[in-house]
Amino acid sequence: MKKIVSLLLSLILAVSMPAMTAFARPDWPSDTGVQSEAGIVMDVDSKTVLFGQNLHVQKAPASITKVLTALVVVENSSLDDTVTFSHDAVYNVEDGSGNKNAIEEGDQMTVRDCLYFMLLTSSNQAANALAEHVGGSREGFVEMMNEKAKELGCTESHFANPSGLNDDTQLTSVYDMALIGIAAYSNPTLLEIGSAKTYRLPATANNPEGVTVSMEHQLLDSSRENYYPYAVAGKTGYTSIAGQTLITYAVKEDRRLMAVTMKSTEFTHYTDTTALLEFGFQSFQNIKIAEHETAYTSGTDPVELGGQQYDPSDLSMDENAVITIPRDAAYEDAEKTVTADLPANHPAGAAALLEYTYNDRKVGSVYLISASKAAEEAAAESLEETAPESGKEEENTPQTETGGNEKEASGPKVSLKLNSGQILITAIVVLAAVFIGLLVFVLKRRRDEERRLMEERRARRRKRLEEIGCTQEEFDRMLEARSQRSQKQDEPKADEPKQGAE
Repeated sequence: MKKIVSLLLSLILAVSMPAMTAFARPDWPSDTGVQSEAGIVMDVDSKTVLFGQNLHVQKAPASITKVLTALVVVENSSLDDTVTFSHDAVYNVEDGSGNKNAIEEGDQMTVRDCLYFMLLTSSNQAANALAEHVGGSREGFVEMMNEKAKELGCTESHFANPSGLNDDTQLTSVYDMALIGIAAYSNPTLLEIGSAKTYRLPATANNPEGVTVSMEHQLLDSSRENYYPYAVAGKTGYTSIAGQTLITYAVKEDRRLMAVTMKSTEFTHYTDTTALLEFGFQSFQNIKIAEHETAYTSGTDPVELGGQQYDPSDLSMDENAVITIPRDAAYEDAEKTVTADLPANHPAGAAALLEYTYNDRKVGSVYLISASKAAEEAAAESLEETAPESGKEEENTPQTETGGNEKEASGPKVSLKLNSGQILITAIVVLAAVFIGLLVFVLKRRRDEERRLMEERRARRRKRLEEIGCTQEEFDRMLEARSQRSQKQDEPKADEPKQGAE
């Protein structure tokens, strides 16, 4: 009898063990660390934090600040603009911060030259001059920097200057800097500049023949001991308060990683970064979501999202969207949440957001896009743009004053002598004419700005239509149908009196 019981238990264990193993997810890898006080390695495509140490603790960034400065500059200026170095840009810097290549007041470079100068050799003067050129002043540019950081989702950052020099209020986190780095190196221009090994600067007062500058980031330099073959772009930083800081973008086969280290006091930022990148490349994998979530975009059965039903043929998702999970895990190990409560910055036509977690870690997300919904939104936006503004016709219609004394208006003219009263009246008339001229100028500028914004909205709408495969002819038909429906809704019913009728 005992043998039979023992045999049954063995059979039960043999059957249950595979099932138990299937439900056990591999642990999240953690076999790394950094000697810097804070460090992070983030997957660029899924924004998954693969490793973080003090990742949300605010610290001084030093010159990796210039990555954000470069991003704001590129988005708000032309590379061929001429930048003139002011006295303040050259000399109003922290004592001991230096002046690479001996820039002088009055020197001129293009925006492109200044970006190379700033990102390769960390010129504080170039950062200041760019800030003045784009923002009108350093203070104005700093406001733009903080607005951009907020737009990127940075909640632990405050920037006080464009260079990264010491300031008690200039603080950020490795997490925020990773978000900034991803945005910056996703820009083709900044990726090209941030990965350059050398650049030839034009002639200046103290360098009449020009000068060649070289990249200071040692992981990008094959002649240096710290060279890392997968490092593509990045920026160094150092101040007495911040210690050594480093931001690095790396690519290996189909994986892209962003590593940031802050507050290294023993010159470990290069070895720390190499360890983070190797950990990220070796311990994790990316899996494309679209290859596994086919139920939403294939078949004939309607898909319900947020209380609405969609045809699978109407839905699509970014084919490049991925989740990042441990190398020995499977796609099914990630948990999925479907939400129709979308963030404010969701793309046009978004019907739902698929979010994925792995042991409570966010590992990726993708939007489900409805082509018909995107076209409807574009049609609604177009109708709003073309709708007449309330009261606009009344404002432009000349008004006739009533109740005046016609005899006074048409009475005999009174001849005045040229005296101080006439001079005063003439001055008032001239000032009034100047005021009217300024008013006309301001109104014209406002109309021009409204026209420019409308053109931008139309361009964005055309781009959205192209992305969802909706032709202009189809859109026009949809717009006409929507307009007709709107007119029918505004018409009074047969048994109701028209507005204003007694």
